[in-house]
Amino acid sequence: MRYALALLLTVLLSSCSKPEPAYQWALPEGFPQPVVPADNPMSAAKAELGRYLFYDTALSANQQQSCASCHQQAHAFAEPRTVSVGSTGQLHRRNALALVNVAYNNSLTWAHDGLQHIEAQLLIPLFGDTPTELGAAGHEQQILARLTRQPYPGLFNAAFGDSKPEFRQVVDALSSFTRQLLSFNSRFDRYAYQQDDNALNEQELLGLNLFFSERLECHHCHGGFNFTQATSHERQPLDRRPFHNTGLYYTSRPDLADSGYLQHDRGLAEVTLNPADDGRFRAPTLRNIALTAPYMHDGSLATLAQVVDFYAAGGLVTEINGQLSDGRLHPAKSGFVRGFALTDEEKQALLAFLHSLSDEQFITNPAFANPWSSKLND
Repeated sequence: MRYALALLLTVLLSSCSKPEPAYQWALPEGFPQPVVPADNPMSAAKAELGRYLFYDTALSANQQQSCASCHQQAHAFAEPRTVSVGSTGQLHRRNALALVNVAYNNSLTWAHDGLQHIEAQLLIPLFGDTPTELGAAGHEQQILARLTRQPYPGLFNAAFGDSKPEFRQVVDALSSFTRQLLSFNSRFDRYAYQQDDNALNEQELLGLNLFFSERLECHHCHGGFNFTQATSHERQPLDRRPFHNTGLYYTSRPDLADSGYLQHDRGLAEVTLNPADDGRFRAPTLRNIALTAPYMHDGSLATLAQVVDFYAAGGLVTEINGQLSDGRLHPAKSGFVRGFALTDEEKQALLAFLHSLSDEQFITNPAFANPWSSKLND
């Protein structure tokens, strides 16, 4: 473990010094540019190298898994699992977040307020061992040796001016590819930003008005053009602290050791050690939300209809190991999760609006697709 930590520091502090050409963001007119770390400017060559790495199982120690195993394009770069499974078969506590417009994220993962750049977050799936994901720690040289096969020498040279792979370059390239996963072509976008008044039908417009109403409060945690508080860009550098306890779990008996949120995953409180952060998780983007089931950090809600019912009830009442859990009573629950009443017509309208946030172009864009598949078909 000590060796792995030392390597991580070396990876972070080492330099790759090739001037990068200006990068053209694929953004709608008038949208702000994402903030990019000065030591990893964007380039098309770096993003293309990152695409090959993202889909390459050679990046895992046992060559059984790639980044794309848990972040699948057809599911908006999430996966249809309750919780993720690592390359060694180890179950995670949480499911994979969708990689949608993460270039704008000011925090990464479900519950960590210290991970503000993709470069730092990527070290967890690469080298982390609690749980193991790609399992690269201790296998660095074997993995780098695999990255000398074709077409990598040309890709590394185009991106960094050197065909010899280094893990710092791997991290920078993967970060660059992930940052270009931009989704701004849903029917909602066409209605809101492209002046297409016919892009949303009457039912979806009713759902839009409900979503942004004070009655439902959805927009307080899922607001802005990216439908999440976890957003910063060149015009908005401030952190809005996008972590919330939504009332998913709570056991209130003080005589029990596991009183409070579920002991095996207390969310942000595990990082901050602040009891007020018990059960707080990041509000994810709702862009492409209809494609990313199941929902919540632990995949405990299978459908969007269940999610709407959950918020309408003001939290979840369930049974855990024979004990009543009433998330509605958690003292740290967000004040925006108060519950509300919907007619069936209104519920269907809200669901229709959420479906209008899906971007079919995003999930079929060949620039984001598996490059190895196309080579097999050549």
